[in-house]
Amino acid sequence: MTKDEIILAQQECLFPAVFHYFREPLVLTRAKDQFVWDAAGRQYLDFFGGILTVSVGHSNPQVNAAVHAQVDKLQHVSTVFATEPQAALARKVAEIAPGPGWKSFFTCSGTEANEMAILAARCYTGSSDIIALRHSYHGRSAMGMALTGNQGWRLGPATQPGITFAHNAYCYRCPFGLTYPSCEVRCAQDVKEVIRTTTPGQIAGMIAEPIQGVGGFITPPKEYFSIVAKIVRDHGGVFISDEVQTGWGRTGHRWWGIEQYGVTPDVVTGAKGLANGFPIGLTAARPEVANSVKKLTLSTFGGGPISTVAAKAVIDFIEQENLAANAATTGAYLRGHLEELQRKHRIIGDVRGMGLMQALELVQDPVSKAPAPVETVRLMEAARDHGILIGKGGLEGNVVRISPPLNVSTADVDDFIKALDASLTSCAA
Repeated sequence: MTKDEIILAQQECLFPAVFHYFREPLVLTRAKDQFVWDAAGRQYLDFFGGILTVSVGHSNPQVNAAVHAQVDKLQHVSTVFATEPQAALARKVAEIAPGPGWKSFFTCSGTEANEMAILAARCYTGSSDIIALRHSYHGRSAMGMALTGNQGWRLGPATQPGITFAHNAYCYRCPFGLTYPSCEVRCAQDVKEVIRTTTPGQIAGMIAEPIQGVGGFITPPKEYFSIVAKIVRDHGGVFISDEVQTGWGRTGHRWWGIEQYGVTPDVVTGAKGLANGFPIGLTAARPEVANSVKKLTLSTFGGGPISTVAAKAVIDFIEQENLAANAATTGAYLRGHLEELQRKHRIIGDVRGMGLMQALELVQDPVSKAPAPVETVRLMEAARDHGILIGKGGLEGNVVRISPPLNVSTADVDDFIKALDASLTSCAA
C-alpha cells in the first residue's frame, strides 16, 4: 500500500476513535534501535518509544531471536496446558518481584492486568470499594475507565459503584494551594478523608501509578506512598502499584517505580515495556493475595509462548546490559538538559519525572501557569519537522512526555535536546 492508501484505509475502515498526534498522520514503515522511518524514508529519533513500550530498542536482535525460535517450536496452546516460556517468565518475575513467593497471572494488556488486580483485591479482602487517584489512567475497558481520573479517557457510561477518587500528588498544581514540603504532604492525608467519607470504612484496596503516565508524568514527593500505603492497610485494603509505564527499570536502578518510594506493594501490574512491543499483561501479587482467587479463570492469549518468551528475553537483556542503571544516569543527563531548556524557554513551566521518564509541562506564562495545549500541539508538529518523536499527555493536553528506550546514550540525548530546542524556538517565533 502507498502512504496515501494507508491513510485512506485508516480513515474509512477504522473507528474514528483511533486518533493520530499530527495534522497529517505519520506513516511509519520500519524501525531499528532508537530510530523509526516513515513511508518517505525519513528518519526520526524516537523519544516516546511506542508509549513507553519499546524498552530495549526497536527490533532488538536478542528479543527477536528468542521470538523467531519460539514461533517455529510452539506458537499457541492456551493456559490450560503448561509451557516452558510461561513457567520461565513466572519464575523470573518471582525473582525480581517486590517480595518473596510472589505469583503471576498473565494477560495481553495493562488494562487486563489492572482488572485482575482489582479482582484479586476484592477476593482477598471480601470488600468491594476501591480508591483511585485523580488524573490517573488505568485502561480502556469499562473497569479501566471507571478507575481513570481523566475525562478525556472515560468513554460512555464509565462510572461504576464502589470506586472513589482521592486528590493526586500534583505539586506543580497543588489541589490544596500548598507548597511542598511545608504542605506536610496534605494530598496523602486526603486518602484517609476519602475512605472515611465515601466508603463503609473497610476497603478492598487502592490502585495508583508511581508516576502518573497519561496524566502527564505527575511525580509524587518521596513521602507520599509510604503515608498512603499505611492508610490503605489500616482500612483493610491492599495497595496495588500500576507499573504499566513505570516498571522494568524505567525510573532508574530499580525494577519497579514504587521501589523509589521505599514501599512494598501487595500487587503490581505490568505491560508495555515488559515485552518490547509484543502484547502482554502481568498481575503479580504476594502469595496470600494470589491464592485468594480460588475459582478457575484463564486468558486465552495471556501467557502465550510468543509473548512470554519475548518478555523473558527483555528482562534478561535489561539485566545483562544494566539498563536500569543506564536509565538513572542517562535520565539524569537528560533531566539536566531539560532544566536548561526550561531556563531558556518561558513556555516550560515544570520539568518532572524519574530516570528515562521525563516531562515538560507547557504554560502560557510561568506566573499564571495557564496551560498551553495549543502551543503543545504546535510543538509536537515542530518536533516532527525536526526529526524527533515525543508524546503528549496531561488533563489539559499540555504536557510533553519523553520516554526513549532504556538503552539510549548521552549522544542520543544531545541530538534530541538540540532538536527539541530548535522546535521550541520555532514555536515561539
